[in-house]
Amino acid sequence: MKFLLLLTLMAICYLGRTQSIQSIDSIHPDEAFDNIYIHKIDGDELTTRFIIWVKDTVRTHKHKNHSETIYILDGEGKFYFDDSIVTVKKGDLIFIPQQTWHSVKVTSKNPMTVISNQSPAFYGEDRTFRD
Repeated sequence: MKFLLLLTLMAICYLGRTQSIQSIDSIHPDEAFDNIYIHKIDGDELTTRFIIWVKDTVRTHKHKNHSETIYILDGEGKFYFDDSIVTVKKGDLIFIPQQTWHSVKVTSKNPMTVISNQSPAFYGEDRTFRD
């Protein structure tokens, strides 16, 4: 009986998840910002999605326990992977494996706007900055 109750509760929790449909055009920074503004779109224990606006730079860092996929909505810049430099622009898709040093320098006049998908879920504790 306990097993059946537990199974029912798990099914309710799983089926209770909702899908998320949002218009990217309707999401903007809530306030003026100096360099980086981050807006969490949605997520669960498996992944977290953000829209991030960058005016100048993102410091060199890596993530120990998760990978990141970035889609550039607007802007352009230089993306640094370990010891490589790649020019990136609107429409580019970037995959960053775990333990990969990375950073960005925006070269466009307008901020670089990206969708960042981080898996597993990102809670801000998995980032190590390079000196």
